[in-house]
Amino acid sequence: MGRSSEHWIDFDLFGHQIVAHQVSSSESLQPKDFSSVDSHQVPVPHFGVVLDWETWHQFADRLHQQNIEFVIEPYVRFAGEPGEQATLFFLDPSGNALEFKAFKNLENLFAT
Repeated sequence: MGRSSEHWIDFDLFGHQIVAHQVSSSESLQPKDFSSVDSHQVPVPHFGVVLDWETWHQFADRLHQQNIEFVIEPYVRFAGEPGEQATLFFLDPSGNALEFKAFKNLENLFAT
Protein backbone atom coordinates (compact mmCIF):
# COMPACT_ATOMS: atom_id res chain seq x y z
CA MET A 1 0.00 0.00 0.00
CA GLY A 2 1.10 3.55 -0.62
CA ARG A 3 -0.89 6.10 1.38
CA SER A 4 -4.50 6.46 2.42
CA SER A 5 -7.17 8.45 4.19
CA GLU A 6 -10.50 7.43 5.65
CA HIS A 7 -12.06 7.43 2.16
CA TRP A 8 -9.31 6.48 -0.34
CA ILE A 9 -6.16 4.40 -0.81
CA ASP A 10 -3.27 4.85 -3.24
CA PHE A 11 -1.68 1.48 -3.99
CA ASP A 12 2.00 1.50 -5.03
CA LEU A 13 2.28 -0.24 -8.42
CA PHE A 14 6.00 -0.10 -9.21
CA GLY A 15 6.12 3.64 -8.52
CA HIS A 16 2.72 4.36 -10.10
CA GLN A 17 -0.65 4.53 -8.41
CA ILE A 18 -3.80 2.47 -8.49
CA VAL A 19 -6.29 4.74 -6.73
CA ALA A 20 -9.36 3.42 -4.90
CA HIS A 21 -11.96 5.86 -3.52
CA GLN A 22 -14.95 5.02 -1.36
CA VAL A 23 -18.20 6.40 -2.76
CA SER A 24 -21.58 6.56 -1.06
CA SER A 25 -23.48 4.90 -3.90
CA SER A 26 -24.36 1.22 -3.50
CA GLU A 27 -24.74 0.95 -7.27
CA SER A 28 -21.90 -0.16 -9.51
CA LEU A 29 -19.34 2.55 -10.22
CA GLN A 30 -19.93 4.71 -13.23
CA PRO A 31 -17.34 7.04 -14.78
CA LYS A 32 -19.35 9.96 -13.37
CA ASP A 33 -18.83 9.07 -9.68
CA PHE A 34 -16.57 11.48 -7.78
CA SER A 35 -14.67 11.83 -4.52
CA SER A 36 -13.73 15.22 -3.03
CA VAL A 37 -9.95 15.82 -2.86
CA ASP A 38 -8.43 19.25 -2.20
CA SER A 39 -11.72 21.01 -3.11
CA HIS A 40 -11.93 19.21 -6.48
CA GLN A 41 -14.25 16.42 -7.56
CA VAL A 42 -11.91 13.56 -8.51
CA PRO A 43 -13.41 10.97 -10.90
CA VAL A 44 -13.81 7.47 -9.47
CA PRO A 45 -12.45 5.10 -10.55
CA HIS A 46 -9.30 6.41 -12.20
CA PHE A 47 -5.77 5.31 -13.09
CA GLY A 48 -2.84 7.44 -11.93
CA VAL A 49 0.42 7.81 -13.87
CA VAL A 50 3.43 9.45 -12.21
CA LEU A 51 5.76 11.55 -14.36
CA ASP A 52 8.83 13.55 -13.42
CA TRP A 53 8.19 17.25 -12.70
CA GLU A 54 9.50 18.65 -16.02
CA THR A 55 7.86 15.96 -18.17
CA TRP A 56 4.51 16.60 -16.45
CA HIS A 57 4.67 20.32 -17.27
CA GLN A 58 5.59 19.60 -20.90
CA PHE A 59 2.74 17.07 -21.11
CA ALA A 60 0.24 19.54 -19.59
CA ASP A 61 1.32 22.15 -22.15
CA ARG A 62 0.87 19.66 -25.02
CA LEU A 63 -2.61 18.74 -23.76
CA HIS A 64 -3.57 22.44 -23.68
CA GLN A 65 -2.23 22.87 -27.23
CA GLN A 66 -4.35 19.89 -28.32
CA ASN A 67 -7.45 21.46 -26.70
CA ILE A 68 -8.00 18.41 -24.47
CA GLU A 69 -11.09 18.76 -22.29
CA PHE A 70 -9.97 18.35 -18.69
CA VAL A 71 -12.02 16.87 -15.87
CA ILE A 72 -9.60 18.73 -13.56
CA GLU A 73 -7.34 21.37 -15.12
CA PRO A 74 -3.60 21.10 -14.41
CA TYR A 75 -2.69 22.57 -11.02
CA VAL A 76 -0.52 21.96 -7.93
CA ARG A 77 -2.39 20.51 -4.96
CA PHE A 78 -1.38 20.07 -1.33
CA ALA A 79 1.10 22.96 -1.76
CA GLY A 80 3.66 23.07 1.04
CA GLU A 81 2.65 19.63 2.35
CA PRO A 82 4.60 16.36 2.03
CA GLY A 83 2.19 15.17 -0.69
CA GLU A 84 2.56 18.34 -2.83
CA GLN A 85 1.95 17.35 -6.43
CA ALA A 86 1.11 18.66 -9.86
CA THR A 87 -1.98 16.88 -11.17
CA LEU A 88 -4.48 16.85 -14.02
CA PHE A 89 -7.36 14.61 -15.08
CA PHE A 90 -9.01 13.87 -18.40
CA LEU A 91 -11.02 11.03 -19.94
CA ASP A 92 -9.63 8.65 -22.55
CA PRO A 93 -11.74 7.98 -25.67
CA SER A 94 -13.54 5.14 -23.84
CA GLY A 95 -14.50 7.42 -20.94
CA ASN A 96 -11.93 6.08 -18.47
CA ALA A 97 -10.58 8.72 -16.09
CA LEU A 98 -6.81 9.22 -16.22
CA GLU A 99 -4.71 11.19 -13.75
CA PHE A 100 -1.21 12.36 -14.58
CA LYS A 101 0.79 13.73 -11.67
CA ALA A 102 4.30 14.68 -10.66
CA PHE A 103 6.13 15.37 -7.43
CA LYS A 104 9.03 17.79 -7.06
CA ASN A 105 10.43 15.21 -4.66
CA LEU A 106 9.49 11.73 -5.88
CA GLU A 107 10.32 10.34 -2.42
CA ASN A 108 7.03 11.97 -1.31
CA LEU A 109 4.94 9.85 -3.71
CA PHE A 110 3.36 7.97 -0.82
CA ALA A 111 4.10 10.42 2.02
CA THR A 112 1.35 10.77 4.61
